[in-house]
Amino acid sequence: MNSLGIDKAPKDTRVVVAMSGGVDSSVTAALLAEEGYDVIGITLQLYDHGDAVERPGSCCAGVDIHDARQVAAGLGIPHYVLDYEDRFKEDVIDDFVDSYLAGETPIPCVRCNQTVKFRDLVARAKELNADALATGHYVRRVDGEHGPELHRGRDAGKDQSYFLFATTGEQLDFLRFPLGGMDKDQTRALAERFGLSVAAKPDSQDICFVAGGDYADVVRKMRPGASIPGDIVHIDGRVLGHHDGIINFTVGQRRGLNIGGGDPLYVVRLEAKNAQVLVGPKQALDETQVHIKEVNWLGDAPLGAAAMDVEVKLRSAQPLIPASIMAKPGGTAEAQLAVPMAAVAPGQACVFYQGERVLGGGWITAAPNTDLAGANSKAANLDSAALGA
Repeated sequence: MNSLGIDKAPKDTRVVVAMSGGVDSSVTAALLAEEGYDVIGITLQLYDHGDAVERPGSCCAGVDIHDARQVAAGLGIPHYVLDYEDRFKEDVIDDFVDSYLAGETPIPCVRCNQTVKFRDLVARAKELNADALATGHYVRRVDGEHGPELHRGRDAGKDQSYFLFATTGEQLDFLRFPLGGMDKDQTRALAERFGLSVAAKPDSQDICFVAGGDYADVVRKMRPGASIPGDIVHIDGRVLGHHDGIINFTVGQRRGLNIGGGDPLYVVRLEAKNAQVLVGPKQALDETQVHIKEVNWLGDAPLGAAAMDVEVKLRSAQPLIPASIMAKPGGTAEAQLAVPMAAVAPGQACVFYQGERVLGGGWITAAPNTDLAGANSKAANLDSAALGA
């Protein structure tokens, strides 16, 4: 059994490495090449949008492809560039835009892993007779009693398991994550030892296709005229102002509402069908019930209707929260949080954990049949609580 858990000698084990041009994937390729594996590097060309091609901290565009090619040449491994721009636009960028127009706050990095990387690239690696696809993600694949399990990375500060919750069991069987037990300092030190040209390259920060972090600008360019003006409405039903499109707002936002003075108000919900931005006091953001769609389950036994105690993450940078989860019809689920959490935004992910293990997750969706009347009811409850009723 070799270091990847495959019953072959390294020289007889073909491994495709997804090389983004960054430090992590480059070190992954270097480690496997040093161990004697039959390594093939593949870089996906996903977009080529103006200044993003040369923007520091991007990935999968012009300069990154050059960096990946240079690293592969230095390691003496074959390297291929696959043009996946059309697939990336359809599966990631269009989904991102449509989600924003629907009043959601999407996570395109999850969609990218779910589609062009772990669906399409896994298929291509198998076509090349590879035994595994390796990536530079900071997560761990652990062989459990019932098959491979997805675990958090050892370095809590670099753990990327939140972004990989949609990985299927079949994909996990084929994937390998050599950096999962390391921290970033160790990875940088290895890059220096290997003499990689990208050893000092900064990590990617922003969404790769969003230059300057202006999400709304991407939506406007992709769907000219799709953003509909509407009203800014207090959850008690009062119209407080007007807006130029819900794409300019996110749940939890306080600044930039332009609705005058008074007590601070926050965006509580975005109603795309009515083109309404619903606002309210800070306590109106608190939620204890989370509705989840498109659940991907990685547990040993199926998720049932009985409540199961877990911990969840509602945003990548948030701490784990005690919760109970239960299956609902149609591949959906519901999470009951042990403590109220603010700004639970549709379009973000709710990821389930049990200790170090990732049990799966899904996409946060608005509560069924939510409308302004439901918000009014919540406002009344808040008023009653304030009055001590």
